[in-house]
Amino acid sequence: MTIDQVIYHHSTQPLTHQLLTSWLKDYKRPNDKINALKSEGLLSSVKKGLYIAGEKIHAIKPETTLMANHILGPSYVSVDTALSYYGLIPERVYEIASMTTKASREFNTPMGVFTYTHLPLPYYSFGLRTIKLLSEQYAIVASPEKALCDKIVTTSGLTLRSMAGAYSYLVDNLRMDETALKEFNTPMMEEWINNAPKKESLLMVIKTIDSL
Repeated sequence: MTIDQVIYHHSTQPLTHQLLTSWLKDYKRPNDKINALKSEGLLSSVKKGLYIAGEKIHAIKPETTLMANHILGPSYVSVDTALSYYGLIPERVYEIASMTTKASREFNTPMGVFTYTHLPLPYYSFGLRTIKLLSEQYAIVASPEKALCDKIVTTSGLTLRSMAGAYSYLVDNLRMDETALKEFNTPMMEEWINNAPKKESLLMVIKTIDSL
């Protein structure tokens, strides 16, 4: 099997430098071959050490949600990106936003802008799920409840001191639907509070959702 055929058969997944060099172990200079594959349009570099199948490979490529997990790890997709994925906010999202235990970072790549915001443990690890994307792709994404909590926790200057303020933020600012909010698992959200930043604001949101 030629290298372009190997890339084609793995086109739905991110391709690491280590994986590529394992495929090119018979080459004396595998890095030179990788650069040649990029020049030929058979590989596309997302960031240093991470690639996807290039434009000359006519096959399904990894989705940005999956790529977000790989560009910086550990991480999971959250806030507006996840809320939009679930259809909970009407706005179209132009960057792929994730949470991480590492320092906050931003990557401007050919696939788009990927942002990563630091969250502390153990709060970081709550409310995550693995979702199935297209073509047997899987990604770690915040649950709707966690994505909303993360949105509140990571929005600079946001403090919700009353139910009226929380309602206005959810319905008027984020334009979330009351019917969808009623489906939120607020007892689960309450379990996160002791380890969460902005405890008071999150409690106010939970009380507001429970009152709907």
